[in-house]
Amino acid sequence: MGQKVNPKSFRLGNLCTWDSQWFAKRKYRDFLRQDVELRDYISRKCREAAVDKVVIERSPNLINIIIHTARPGVIIGRGGEGIEALKKNLKKKLKHDIRLEIQEIRNPDTRAKLVAQSAAEQLERRISFRRVLKQIIDRVSQNKEVQGIKIAVAGRLDGSEMSRREWLSKGKIPLQTLRADVDFGKAEAHTTYGVIGVKVWIYKGEVFEKK
Repeated sequence: MGQKVNPKSFRLGNLCTWDSQWFAKRKYRDFLRQDVELRDYISRKCREAAVDKVVIERSPNLINIIIHTARPGVIIGRGGEGIEALKKNLKKKLKHDIRLEIQEIRNPDTRAKLVAQSAAEQLERRISFRRVLKQIIDRVSQNKEVQGIKIAVAGRLDGSEMSRREWLSKGKIPLQTLRADVDFGKAEAHTTYGVIGVKVWIYKGEVFEKK
């Protein structure tokens, strides 16, 4: 069997950095569990906001949560009611002072996780997986910074009795090159036939150190 590694974790410290930006000796396990629960809670509450990632920074007196989203208006709400309600719920859940920051993603078609979420939403609306794959490949490849894309779906596709895996790609995806900027994201489509997994790889060129 092939040894598969998440492209982001493979490039940690080189091209990517950690989403949890803090250091702790004694309470590392508790903080890590708290971060996982926090991200799950935000992804559930802000499912329609197209959240790409949640960065968590900790200090002794404050937890800074940075939400990268393609639809900031959905989280902020009318007159800031949405973000205040979210902040209040998080503060009650964490029992700690928090600060929320919203960062808008200008071009969601270059973020692998958002593309995977878009594909999952279309599959849940019972659109044919072949049509979904082709439309996403054509749409994402129109961006100048994207040099390659691969999308794979697995499960009971179109309601078939046997689950299988299908994929489509365009351009190049050099997964073994450490300086290659490869974004990876996955999502799940909950259909009447079961869960269909979606994985997306987006290659944005090589990154060299600035002299």
